[in-house]
Amino acid sequence: MQKLKFITLSLALLLSLSCKNNNEADDYQNNLDNSIKNIHTTLQKELNTDIPSLSVYVVSPKGTFFSSVMGSNGTAVNKKTYFRFASNTKNFTSTAILNMMEDGWLNLDDKITANIPGTSVPYLPTGADWEIKYKNDITIRQLLQHNAGIYDLTNDTSQYSVGGKTYADNKLETSPNFQFSAADYVKVLVNNNLSYGPPNTVYHYSNTGFTILSEIIARVYTQKSGTAKTYGNYMYDKIVGSSSKVPLDIKFPELGTEQQLPVSYINGFIKYTDHSEITDKKNASAHIGEGNGVGSMEMLSQYIRSVMKGENVLTSASAQLMRTSKGPATTNNYGLGCGYFPGIGYGHNGATEGYLSLMTYDPDTDVSIIVLLPFWDLRSDANFEKCIMTLNTTGLEAKKALGY
Repeated sequence: MQKLKFITLSLALLLSLSCKNNNEADDYQNNLDNSIKNIHTTLQKELNTDIPSLSVYVVSPKGTFFSSVMGSNGTAVNKKTYFRFASNTKNFTSTAILNMMEDGWLNLDDKITANIPGTSVPYLPTGADWEIKYKNDITIRQLLQHNAGIYDLTNDTSQYSVGGKTYADNKLETSPNFQFSAADYVKVLVNNNLSYGPPNTVYHYSNTGFTILSEIIARVYTQKSGTAKTYGNYMYDKIVGSSSKVPLDIKFPELGTEQQLPVSYINGFIKYTDHSEITDKKNASAHIGEGNGVGSMEMLSQYIRSVMKGENVLTSASAQLMRTSKGPATTNNYGLGCGYFPGIGYGHNGATEGYLSLMTYDPDTDVSIIVLLPFWDLRSDANFEKCIMTLNTTGLEAKKALGY
């Protein structure tokens, strides 16, 4: 009889706890929905335009939550919807480099002119077309930290432009299917003597620097596998593919003609002063290693959580190194292809035509947050800045909604 009473009481307690947990989860979801709706409404009012959608995906010890708000012209988004996650790719590139370091395939502080360990082949090709300024002084770590002084040919027109546009934008406009490569970019750097300065003297965000890292990954993998390999080959084989430790259906398109997103996907949207554009197909070869990633919110969450927790290809020590190894010229919170977003977590953000996204993990709370805003307002710099800052606002409010 006493045993029966104990079992009855235990079941009652379990049911009570279950109801309490379900109520808490409902409260968190309602809080999150209200927060995202308010942020979306506020942004629409500030920009005086319709915002297609705003979505957030949160995984935490308190549960997994997804919330999305659509504008009047928006399309439904879910956690499995594909989109271009742009510069979040840089964190994947950092993971690849650090994984190669763990395997003894490279050394972070090797000069890019040094030979790949165990070979007589240098990290980068030799010859006049590859003699970028300060090449003999640049290390792999400095490239990851944006401390290498590599001029950015996809974002910057201060030292070099073609018709007032960046080299990459002009090329895409005149030849939409052009096959970009690290060699192509480096030749422009060399021919025009472009640089932000000697390594470790200036921090300057550089997509081109990470494209050079993609070339290093391809060359190292080629030497270690004994057959010709690309950046994408390494990412699929070691980081995200079916044979990787945490398989994910993330894509890293490398061909100029490989422009279609997987089904199902969300379009991006750009608002200009005199017209609007829906973005879809894109020549991602212009952004190999620095912005060519395609995936979903769920995939990004699985990736950033597992990497930062040392449960993917990197050890916890390497994940810590990624977060904390800042260059001497760095004045912000950027480590090795990894930024820190105060109050939100470690990771990266991304911006490519019509898409804005944020991917973070907070080791202190075990919370990962993915934010997707498929919208750019280019009617003014201030409007575009508001769009970008909405990513951070959403990340912060999402954590608050869950009681963090």
